[in-house]
Amino acid sequence: MPNITLYFLQASRSIRTAWQLEELNLDYKVEFADREGNKAPQHFKTSSGDTLGKFPVLKDDDLTVAESGAIAEYLCDHYDPDHRLLPTDNVQRAATQRWVHAAEGTFGLHGLAVLYARWSGSDHPDAVKAITDGLSVNVGKDLDFLESELAKGDGRFLVGDHVTIADCMMLFSVQFILARDLGVNGRKWDKVDEWIRKCEATESYQTAVRNTGHTLDP
Repeated sequence: MPNITLYFLQASRSIRTAWQLEELNLDYKVEFADREGNKAPQHFKTSSGDTLGKFPVLKDDDLTVAESGAIAEYLCDHYDPDHRLLPTDNVQRAATQRWVHAAEGTFGLHGLAVLYARWSGSDHPDAVKAITDGLSVNVGKDLDFLESELAKGDGRFLVGDHVTIADCMMLFSVQFILARDLGVNGRKWDKVDEWIRKCEATESYQTAVRNTGHTLDP
């Protein structure tokens, strides 16, 4: 049996890993921390054993794995012998991996750019508006793309009829963008909203939230 510990920082990407662990029916321990001043407390960074101090961090016996995307692939490689969360079919695998990397490299990047612009320019509201209006274009394009892919998909989730690590990775990014209104500007995406509801309704996601106390509130 695995000896897995998840270092879970509140209001963070850590829910991705908890959800995947539940999908894989793996037992795991949770080391939890609330944010202090919107940051991870130093004692939690130290105890995780990862020098960068970002979360989630996963320990599997003596092995420490950081970065949510790397953790997702590690868990699939070692604990998903049926390849349910990362398919072996070339087309489905490529689609899944695209979403895994887009979660941070596209959606997360563009959403956080808006957030950081707000934080850094609070004393200059006119400049912040001009900058965030420009940055919001990318966010809108990202969500338009997600909407179109969901519309032409042949399943309930991003890659087929069951949850994959594409969903585990992407859900937090999209929830965060919408919850923080990062470049959304009042727009709605019906297929995206429907997909979010389906993900949140899965027993595995609900169990992950209960076991970790996850919330998007900072």
